[in-house]
Amino acid sequence: MIRSLWTAATGMKGQQLNIDTISNNLANVNTTGYKTQRLEFKDLLYETMRKSNLNDEQGRPVNLEVGHGVMASATTRDFKTGSVMETQNTLDLALDGPGFFAVLMPNGEARYTRDGSFKLSIDGDEASLVTSDGHFVLDEDDNTIVIDQEMKDLSIDEQGYITAKDEDDETVELGRLKIVDFMNSEGLLSEGRNLYKATEASGEEIAIDADEMDSSILQGYLEMSNVQVVDEMIKMISAQRAYETSSKTIQAADEMLQGANNLKR
Repeated sequence: MIRSLWTAATGMKGQQLNIDTISNNLANVNTTGYKTQRLEFKDLLYETMRKSNLNDEQGRPVNLEVGHGVMASATTRDFKTGSVMETQNTLDLALDGPGFFAVLMPNGEARYTRDGSFKLSIDGDEASLVTSDGHFVLDEDDNTIVIDQEMKDLSIDEQGYITAKDEDDETVELGRLKIVDFMNSEGLLSEGRNLYKATEASGEEIAIDADEMDSSILQGYLEMSNVQVVDEMIKMISAQRAYETSSKTIQAADEMLQGANNLKR
């Protein structure tokens, strides 16, 4: 019965972590480009009380094993494209399909995001395309995207090419947004602020050329989170019931221990 107490405790701890994950999904239901997380579990070690024993096709065909509970093994992200909301803002971009925008951090390293709510950072007579936190957005040559003050009618097409009109009303190409993907997107490290970092698990970035893009860039739109509130509510109810069941198991084991202790009376 002591084993059952600790086993049920692992179930309660696991479901508490499950609720934490679900609550984070629900809290980010309106976060631009947020991707749903899912907690995965695996069972713990087993104690083999009696092994199978077959001799000349006679004996016990199965083992007698007792498990020691459950543990959280991983959190995975669903990178399915979320719904798209029209903003009519020239600098709002949504990726319809796989891929990430690349941005430059102050330490010179690259980070990746699905949040296309970009802004202009003014520096004298020039402006740079940046994120809401001021990180520079990179073009396909790993350079920052600079726009002269005289430029107007900024336009970004479905493949990421940036054009504008100069003071002579002629169309000028300013570059192309860097769009990347990874062999294992689920291996990316979430750093918060809608940013991901490449890891050994994700593999190095794979730059996507314009003629190889399976996705398209929508100007004047933003990708919303792909959190399905109804699904998360169902998961939350299921996790709550599992938590209650584990607590009932502890209560039942406690009552059995109490009954055993009272046998001497």
